[in-house]
Amino acid sequence: MTREHRQSEAWKTKPTDRFILRWIKCHLSSAITPRLVTCPWLRPWMITVMSALLGVMGGVVYALGCAWSAGAIAAMSQVLDGVDGQYARLTGTESRAGAFSDSVLDRFTDGAMVIGMVLYLVRMTDLMPLWILLILGSLALIGSNGISYSTARAETLDIDLGKPTLASKGTRSTVMILCALGTIFWPKLPVAALIYLAVHPNAVIVMRLIRAYRFYGSERA
Repeated sequence: MTREHRQSEAWKTKPTDRFILRWIKCHLSSAITPRLVTCPWLRPWMITVMSALLGVMGGVVYALGCAWSAGAIAAMSQVLDGVDGQYARLTGTESRAGAFSDSVLDRFTDGAMVIGMVLYLVRMTDLMPLWILLILGSLALIGSNGISYSTARAETLDIDLGKPTLASKGTRSTVMILCALGTIFWPKLPVAALIYLAVHPNAVIVMRLIRAYRFYGSERA
């Protein structure tokens, strides 16, 4: 790693990172990554797996009713999720396999946190009818996965989706983490995250479908 590379900002983020992810990577992940470069045995996939394990653990802890602890664990996972890419860029060990595994494992951490959050809220029998809670949880899962899938599919089909969405993983994870940490003030706060996840990502997916048909619907194979 050259001094010029260290001083450059390019290793900290990717062009597709939105402002929340960019802030996390530039101010939190980047404080850890340079310290790890001196570990010759470390590989990017190890950091990716550790981030995913922490994310899944956060979901499990959430389901057990410990929302604040789940939020803290998920926050550590989110920071590490930026470290693996930074480490790979700094050490010249970037690979398509690494990027692929990072994206796939992100879906497990997303799903674990959403499921854990729903199971946490199920305990609150006075919150809302169970069937509404389950519908919101299902929409949250569908929307979160749909954002990532539609982005990847649009890239393979060369479809322009317009500006990067604010419903990206960084935003979704941050909302869940903040609402989990906020339970020390109001235990029911995660319901706000659930409603957000059920509404915003799915609304973005609908807009993407409309945009695809508007600009590409008249094409013929």
